[in-house]
Amino acid sequence: MKHNAFLILVLAVQLLCTLFFVSDIVITVLGLRTHPISWQTREYLELGAAIGLVLGVVLGGFALWSSLRRSRRAESRLRAASGAFMDLMEERFREWGLTAAERDVALFAIKGLSTAEIADLRNTSEGTVKAQTNAIYRKAGVNGRPQLLSLFIEDLMDEKLLEAGRD
Repeated sequence: MKHNAFLILVLAVQLLCTLFFVSDIVITVLGLRTHPISWQTREYLELGAAIGLVLGVVLGGFALWSSLRRSRRAESRLRAASGAFMDLMEERFREWGLTAAERDVALFAIKGLSTAEIADLRNTSEGTVKAQTNAIYRKAGVNGRPQLLSLFIEDLMDEKLLEAGRD
């Protein structure tokens, strides 16, 4: 929220300064000025507008740098979370004693693939995939895919809470 207000302020300053220069040119070209302003006043106005534009460029550059930094940090956290999720899945698969085939099926199921899609990917029948998913659910102590996924989400949330407590 604070970042958005900052960007709006930068844009407003640049807009006002740009309007000054453009309106001054339009007024001069169309001859709309009825009485000239003193050269000192004009110099002060131009100096203020130029400073405003330079300030807008500097603040805009800072805002861009800040946004890029936040983006890199978010990407890094996403990679870490993705790696943590994969590590967590492998740990649970070992705990449950899943076979290699059951691990593949569990991974595809967690990714949201249907039984038919999993069967196609593994070059097996849907019946085999159903039998493997039932074995996975039994070994994990759950009744279906939503509960299986919720186990991992709960574990990740617990890990995140532990990490937040350390900070």
